[in-house]
Amino acid sequence: MAVFFHEEDLPEGVLGTGAVAVDTETMGLQTLRDRLCLLQISDGNGDEHLVRFNPDSDYSAPNLKRILADPNRIKLYHFARFDLAAIEYYMGVMAEPVFCTKIASRLIRTYTDRHGLKELVRELLGQDISKQQQSSDWGGPELSDAQRDYAASDVRFLHRLKDELEIRLEREGRTAMAQACFDFLPHRARLDIAGWPETDIFAHA
Repeated sequence: MAVFFHEEDLPEGVLGTGAVAVDTETMGLQTLRDRLCLLQISDGNGDEHLVRFNPDSDYSAPNLKRILADPNRIKLYHFARFDLAAIEYYMGVMAEPVFCTKIASRLIRTYTDRHGLKELVRELLGQDISKQQQSSDWGGPELSDAQRDYAASDVRFLHRLKDELEIRLEREGRTAMAQACFDFLPHRARLDIAGWPETDIFAHA
């Protein structure tokens, strides 16, 4: 298992086929204000790849975009709504089809309100991950080893989590419901970008 660091694009041919786990780090939580600084990606075979974008980046990244736009590759996220919006806004790609471990967790772990990645990895996989670097400066000229390790851990477990969550979704008869939610997420991300981040457009009032 290794963590590889790249500037501005993913080298060609470093990922295998099939689903890829994806995560992003930005300067903050407001997509239109806080630029995309880092994208993490893994094919689930033990390595994680970190792609860093500089402040003046044009986000061209042809190799990375090709993978993100591939309709035959499922993209695994934890809180896909945010990552999809950041990738769409800065890179011009809607990185679908989607499996979101947070949504799956909310649909089947109804016995708890703790649906963060740390809690999910601990319960389903029996491992601990650190979230200490979650609120750090991702736009700096250098990323520390702790930041790199944190970023890599955000995609390291998503393939295994998907397998466990799919078993529980099937057991509880909620697979179709989950898929419908996943299919809507690109539209939810576009609503966020367009100016409806906090508005429930389905609400009566």
